[in-house]
Amino acid sequence: MITNLHTTSTFTPSRWRRVFSSLLLLAAFVAIIGAIASSRQPAVAAPGGGTGLFQSSKIAPWVMEHTANGQQAEFLVVLADQADLGPATLLQTKAEKGRFVYSTLLNKTQTTQGPMLQWLRERGLEHRSFYIVNAILVKGTRQIAEALAARPDVARIEGNPHIQNHFPQPEAVDEAPPHLQRPATIEPGINYTHAPQVWALGFTGQNIVVASADTGVRWTHDALKPHYRGWDGQNADHDYNWHDSIHDSVGNPCGNDSPFPCDDLGHGSHTTGTMIGDDGAGNQIGMAPGAKWIGCRNMNSNAGTPARYIECMQWFLAPTRIDGSDPDPTMAPDITNNSWECPSTEGCSFDTLQAAVEAQAAAGIMMLSAAQNSGPNCSTVENPPGIYEATYTVGALNTGTDTIASFSSRGPVTVDGSNRLKPDICGPGTGTRSSYNTSDSAYAFLSGTSMATPHLAGAMALLWSAIPSLQHQLAASEDALNNSAVHIDSTQCGDAGPPNNVYGWGRVDIFAAVGGGTPTPTPTATPTATATPTASPTATATPRPTPTPRSGPSPRPRPTPLPRP
Repeated sequence: MITNLHTTSTFTPSRWRRVFSSLLLLAAFVAIIGAIASSRQPAVAAPGGGTGLFQSSKIAPWVMEHTANGQQAEFLVVLADQADLGPATLLQTKAEKGRFVYSTLLNKTQTTQGPMLQWLRERGLEHRSFYIVNAILVKGTRQIAEALAARPDVARIEGNPHIQNHFPQPEAVDEAPPHLQRPATIEPGINYTHAPQVWALGFTGQNIVVASADTGVRWTHDALKPHYRGWDGQNADHDYNWHDSIHDSVGNPCGNDSPFPCDDLGHGSHTTGTMIGDDGAGNQIGMAPGAKWIGCRNMNSNAGTPARYIECMQWFLAPTRIDGSDPDPTMAPDITNNSWECPSTEGCSFDTLQAAVEAQAAAGIMMLSAAQNSGPNCSTVENPPGIYEATYTVGALNTGTDTIASFSSRGPVTVDGSNRLKPDICGPGTGTRSSYNTSDSAYAFLSGTSMATPHLAGAMALLWSAIPSLQHQLAASEDALNNSAVHIDSTQCGDAGPPNNVYGWGRVDIFAAVGGGTPTPTPTATPTATATPTASPTATATPRPTPTPRSGPSPRPRPTPLPRP
């Protein structure tokens, strides 16, 4: 009977058949409308033959915002396959660590970036390859970002925003009088850390190279030129000693790609002076006058970008000639000073720079970072690079008083969910007199964690000069400074410590760190200027347990130029 019913229904339409046919027609109509709508959406084939579908979660909100309505923006395409630098912890010397890290990073990019680079070249897209992070800087539209995000070996796409660093303004600028009129003086902050007592032992930072990642350096300044690694007393050689990551500025006094050290703002000359400055005629402004310095300009005046920051960190791994050739990891600095930030409020993700920072640590380079000037509230250490475990983060004291400066940022770090204790340690940060960029004999007074950080960079140079066995042993070196610091209790942002989220391990005492004495709680100098302090805890010098070593890494060709429009 089913056959007969089937035969009948085939030739004699029923009411149910008419209903079913109508539903089929409706479905077909909807499908046609959907196809037409889909055809109107722009599509770019994904590199490597992908489907073109993308995961919006891979693309940072800043990129989505700045590529709306057909706009172009610069963004960093971070590959999922990143180099394993763990074996560097087994190597003993900086030369071994540096060569391993450099070759491992470079090999990773050479074996993974090729297809994507070809795809970018075929479309005439502006780009620059990095190796310190396996990433490519690209300038493109939303369409391009989505096509790249569809590629399975892309981890994420981060923005390259212009970051406005809010640097302290000079409180006063003076010109040094003729040498015979100037008495020999040592700046209060230098005395406060007991650096002169270390000099008296014969250790001034000799054989150590510190690096400035900042607004540049006026290399001809009287207090800086004698300590520049590129100056032999008669001739200048900027190869391997200077790099400029500013390629597209307009109206900058240093121009673009400066072939010699130049400072377009003054901040970099000031911080470099605090690390090593001494003109030999009374202006003893630096912690480690026996050390040498090199530099990389990573800001256009006060404006940085993640790509500029990364470019300088990459150059420090394996400095090059001025033309970008012949990278050499054995020319890497021992210590880098960083008084800049990359805030999320301006589009920088908390992990954008982390791999680059950790690569420097793996290579045995000590990276010091300012805690920044967003205090006095807790959890204001919130921006890279000061938030990272792999950086030695410095808070600012009112010079000579053992009280925290009101502007100094506090921990714990909450932006990345780590609840990490920061800062690690404190140094003098108010009324700091140092070299400036307005002339070869200009000096300025500035206050900020930017001023405290180079005091610690110079202290680390003194430590490594005095105790060579600690060189490039990052955790052990930090322990040496932490254990010998003048301990300062505070319960403002958590436990009193040591350490705590206001002072870290306390005020650096480099004389005690090199074994010259015990921490001294009594301030050793009267500050030339102070910021409004918070509550004034009592300094103590009680013995304390060894701090837990940091986790993470033991802690150069020039990038392919981004084509100009």
